[in-house]
Amino acid sequence: MADQVGEGHPKERAALGRAARADAPRSAHADYRPSAKRPDPVGVIEAQSAARLPELVPIRYGRMLESPFRFYRGAAAIMAGDLADTPRSGFTAQLCGDAHLLNFRLLASPERHLMFDINDFDETLPGPWEWDVKRLAASLAIAGRENGYTEAERSAVVRTAVRSYRERMRHFAGLGHLAVWYSKADTDVLWELADRKVGARARERARRAMAKARGRDSLQAFEKLTRVVDGQRRITPDPPLIVPLQDLLPDVERDALEEQLRELIQRYGHSLESDRRHLLRQYRVVDMARKVVGVGSVGTRCWIILLLGRDDEDPLLLQAKEADRSVLAPFAGASTYDNQGHRVVAGQRLMQAAGDIFLGWARVTGIDGRRRDFYVRQLRDWKGIAAPQLMTPKDMRAFGELCGATLARAHARSGDRVAIGAYLGGGDVFDRALAVFAERYADQNEHDHQALTDAVHTGRVRALNA
Repeated sequence: MADQVGEGHPKERAALGRAARADAPRSAHADYRPSAKRPDPVGVIEAQSAARLPELVPIRYGRMLESPFRFYRGAAAIMAGDLADTPRSGFTAQLCGDAHLLNFRLLASPERHLMFDINDFDETLPGPWEWDVKRLAASLAIAGRENGYTEAERSAVVRTAVRSYRERMRHFAGLGHLAVWYSKADTDVLWELADRKVGARARERARRAMAKARGRDSLQAFEKLTRVVDGQRRITPDPPLIVPLQDLLPDVERDALEEQLRELIQRYGHSLESDRRHLLRQYRVVDMARKVVGVGSVGTRCWIILLLGRDDEDPLLLQAKEADRSVLAPFAGASTYDNQGHRVVAGQRLMQAAGDIFLGWARVTGIDGRRRDFYVRQLRDWKGIAAPQLMTPKDMRAFGELCGATLARAHARSGDRVAIGAYLGGGDVFDRALAVFAERYADQNEHDHQALTDAVHTGRVRALNA
C-alpha cells in the first residue's frame, strides 16, 4: 500500500512540502536527458514479450507501430526506467503506473451513475506521485503532435492539465479524509465542464459519448459477442482477437484448460465481499474464449467468461486478465502483495472513486504447470473512451483539465495531499516545467518508435496488423 495520507499537524506537513523544493526544485522537473546507461527500448519490449503468448506478440508490435502515440501506450516499461532518473519530491502515493490520457474514461458506479475515472491499473504500485503526472503530461503532448497542434497549443494543453492537478491537490489538502474519499466526477461535473470549456461540436460529442457509454453494458456485449449454436449460447469467434476455447487447443489440453478456468472463477469468488460472492454463485459458466486486449497488454493471457443466470437472457460477462509484476517494481520496489492480481485490485480500489462490484483476483496453476495470477472484472460496464483524434486544442485542454483533477483526487486518497499541495504551491512553476518535460519526452518517444520500426524492417521482430 501507499504511505498513509500524512501524520502530524497540517502546518508541519505543509512545511515539509515546501522544504522539499530545496532538494527537488519544481523547475527541475523540466529535465529529461536519456541516461548513458539507458537500455535499448526494443530490448525492453522484447523482455516483456518473453513471458507472453508468442503467437500474439506480433499483434502487439503491429499496434505499437501504427503511430508514436500507439507506441507510447505500450511503452510504460520503457518510461518507468526513464522516470526513475528524474527529480522527485520524496512524497509517494498509490500510482496508476500508466496514466496516459486514454486510461481516463467514463465508467459506471455500483449505484449506476456515470462517472469519470481512471480505468487501467495493471501497473499500479506505490511510488513518486510525479511519475503519474509526467506520464499523463507526455501523453497529451504526443497526442497533440499527432493532431498537428502547434508547440504553443501543446504547451497550453499540458499546462492546463498540470495546473488542474496542482489546484485540485491544494483543494484536497484543505479537506477532511471523508470529504476526499467521497469526491468524484459524475455527469453533472462533466456537463459543467463541457458548458464552460468546449464548443458546441464537442458538447454534442460528449452527449453522444455518455449515451453510448450507458449502452455499453453486459447486455450490449452479450448481444455483440455471443450467438446461439445448436440451441446453446456461445461466444462468437473473431480470430485472432477472440478465439473460443473449443477452437484453441486439442481436446485433452482444452479440457485441462477449461478445468483451470472454472477453478479460476471459483477461487476468484472468494476474493469478493460475501454479498457479491452470493450473487456470483447464482450464475453458471457456459463458455470461455481467449481475448486480445489493448496495446501494452497484448500477449498476456486474457479470457472472456460467459455466465448465465436466471435464464439464457440473464448474462454476466467477466474478463479474467493475467497480472504480472508492475513495470514500476524495479524502480519503486516490489509490491507488498504476493498475488499480482491482488496488487491490481487493491490499487484500483484505493484510487477509483467507484469500482466494479465484480472486481476480484485469483491464482491458478496453468496447463504448463506454472502458477499465474489473474484479476477479474466485468467485461463492459457503461464504459466510454475518449477520441483524442477528434479533439481541437480547446477540447483537449478541457479533457486534460478533467484528467488532471481526477488524478489528483486518486493520489489524494493515498498520498500526503497536504505536503504535495504545499510542494506544488500556488504559482505555475511546476506547470511550466512539465510542459517542457512533455515535449522532451515526446521527442524520446518518437526515437523509440522509430527504433521499433527499424527492428521490424530488419527482421529482428515480427509485426502483424490485427
